[in-house]
Amino acid sequence: MPPVPRTLSILIPVFNEKATVLELLRRVEAVPLPVAKEIILVDDGSTDGTRDLLKGLGGRATVVLHERNQGKGAALRTALARATGDLVIIQDADLEYDPADYPGLLAPLLDGRADVVYGSRFLGGPHRVLFFWHYCANKFFTLLTNVLYNINLNDMGTCYKVFDAAKLKAIPLRSERFGIEAELTAKVCKRHLRLFEVPISYAGRTYAEGKKITWKDGFSYLWCLLRYRVAD
Repeated sequence: MPPVPRTLSILIPVFNEKATVLELLRRVEAVPLPVAKEIILVDDGSTDGTRDLLKGLGGRATVVLHERNQGKGAALRTALARATGDLVIIQDADLEYDPADYPGLLAPLLDGRADVVYGSRFLGGPHRVLFFWHYCANKFFTLLTNVLYNINLNDMGTCYKVFDAAKLKAIPLRSERFGIEAELTAKVCKRHLRLFEVPISYAGRTYAEGKKITWKDGFSYLWCLLRYRVAD
């Protein structure tokens, strides 16, 4: 039997999420889990007042402040360096992903079937209907991932990625911005880690509501998928 995990480290990169970060934190705290929670928020140079909110959290979470915006990948590396849990989950601060999905995401890790679990937005969970071209782009990059790495993922670009912490910390990560999603997937596949997918809900938002990823980030996805196929 695998050892029973004791703590889940929840890594939350934050950039200009004043309107959502406190509600997100409330939801993370509220979800019942069979393991303890360690919450690590990294503010990546916010300019909208988010930093002032985070400074007032007291002991509710570990808060780290980047003095300038460096990108999601950089914020995740900062958070991971401070994580002490047996398991690690990546959580965006924008309420597109619901912490109520944590129990399903953790199950394959807790029962010893998986080293990594991805929450897929395309396996039948409820989701807000939004951008067709975003959907096409994600499907393209997921297909490219499957071809390059001989796997059968449904959602490479999902935020919800859960890891055995020791295995994640053994992976060198270099991406600064949104390319971290492709880099993580490429390196998980190259190491032949046991990867599961489970359905999740998804409440995507519009650019007017604060969505940040753009078509330019597609070049980072492409570069990382191709680069890490031949190099590490």
